[in-house]
Amino acid sequence: MSHTSFDTRAFRSALGTFTTGVTIITARGSDDVPVGITANSFNSVSMSPPMVLWSLAKSAYSLPTFKESQHWNVHVLALEQEPLSNRFASRGEDKFAVLELDEGISPAPLLQGCAARFQCRTLFVHDGGDHLIFVGEVLAFDRSERPPLVFQGGQYAVSTRKPQVPPRLTSVVPPPDCVYTEDLLGYLLGRAHFQLLYQLRETQQATELSDHLFYILSVLLIRDRQSLAELNAFIGYTGSPVTRQDLDDLTQRGLIAAESRDGVNRYRLTADGREVSLHQIAAAKAVEQALTERLGESDAQILKLLLKRLITDSDPGLPDLWVADEPATSAENLP
Repeated sequence: MSHTSFDTRAFRSALGTFTTGVTIITARGSDDVPVGITANSFNSVSMSPPMVLWSLAKSAYSLPTFKESQHWNVHVLALEQEPLSNRFASRGEDKFAVLELDEGISPAPLLQGCAARFQCRTLFVHDGGDHLIFVGEVLAFDRSERPPLVFQGGQYAVSTRKPQVPPRLTSVVPPPDCVYTEDLLGYLLGRAHFQLLYQLRETQQATELSDHLFYILSVLLIRDRQSLAELNAFIGYTGSPVTRQDLDDLTQRGLIAAESRDGVNRYRLTADGREVSLHQIAAAKAVEQALTERLGESDAQILKLLLKRLITDSDPGLPDLWVADEPATSAENLP
């Protein structure tokens, strides 16, 4: 059979447009040494009987073990298992060091924390050019609700569900010349932000705290003993800068206390302020959990990832709130 000459790199790039999952295939040889490789060649073959396949390069060091062993496990990796994928894609290290394994139906290592797992036995091994194709019968499987890690265009990616009917916020179709539509990113982010805050207002009303005062307490909960200028470095970008009156208000409520250092007042949470802040954070997490249940764990994680990218790309140079200058004050030392 003759082959038309073509650019191998371009061919690889073209194949990369096909989005796949990321798996780790494991087996154990007769010498009891475990092996494992990262692969995205996994695919289903048959439902009845349940069969799957994957391929391995003939040059792979682990090939003799996979050919010898009659059992192997396929682990469909979860989104947060990218480091594990990189670990099993590399050479020259003990890939199974410090990993906790589950007990499977065969000696093949069974990794934890995956989106899905398939325990298989080899049925056929076919020649496939510079690879061997392993076809196996699925003897057992399990799955979780963890979102899967995917691979596309030569790099890791994330996947989300596409609704059959795209959601619309209004039934009115704007005229073609309308420049302000529901698809404006700023509008979508702003509306989502205020709708989430709306659900928190009931909790805030119990303490008579405005959104603005809640932001101040939240910053001090993360990074205590901040001056007015330092607080504004974290909050001023919102368009509602912290004022001396805000700090006096929180002081009078007994939620913060001032400490004078080198002529500069620095503010810290009191025990009451810490309790109020933690109560607010608990309420926010409850709202988030309810939203996650509606969106699904996978889409919620993807949303967080995209928001972090957006924040990073649009960051005006804000200081890192989570880098403290001094150890946080323990609750026992608060008045």
